[in-house]
Amino acid sequence: MGLLTILRKSKRKERELRILLLGLDAAGKTTVAKRLLHQDVTDVGPTFGFDIYTVEYQDYRINIWDIGGQESLRSYWKNYFESTDGIIWVVDIADSARLSHCVVELHKTLQDERLVGAPLLVLANKLDRNPNIVREKLVEAFKLETLCDRPWNIYLCSALCNSGVTQGFSWLIDDIAEKNFLYGTNVTLLAFGFIFVF
Repeated sequence: MGLLTILRKSKRKERELRILLLGLDAAGKTTVAKRLLHQDVTDVGPTFGFDIYTVEYQDYRINIWDIGGQESLRSYWKNYFESTDGIIWVVDIADSARLSHCVVELHKTLQDERLVGAPLLVLANKLDRNPNIVREKLVEAFKLETLCDRPWNIYLCSALCNSGVTQGFSWLIDDIAEKNFLYGTNVTLLAFGFIFVF
């Protein structure tokens, strides 16, 4: 994130955030978004292209970009990476056949320089269909401890049953707020010989 981006966010009164919601198709991304909006999740279909959901959370206006996860669409994900504040990666933990593919796609996505430093929340979704999953095993499977360029966390959840989604989302927003808004309005930055006071 460049200096001008930091300055803009520090001064911005509406405190707006941009979150990418990614993962393979049928992982439950749209159900996660609808849960955060307190909408009905009984009839959710696949996302072709993208949808934008706006959530008012704490003091922030959060735009969640729900991007389709079909294989034919993944090459277009990079078109949405600019100005990303955080990433929610949703994985279907009941789909063991595609778990390793999901890991590959995650690490491939995180290599893009526009996402460097963006905090990562992995939502291990569909806990209701795989209740015996162990968080530590997922951390190991997703090689999360190798991620040294960003904060990360993983939450077991069931978007359908409304369990764990809000807690994970809260962690992500708190982490972004700590870095981007520097917990205050009186911020002084020294860069290139100039002092900026807000």
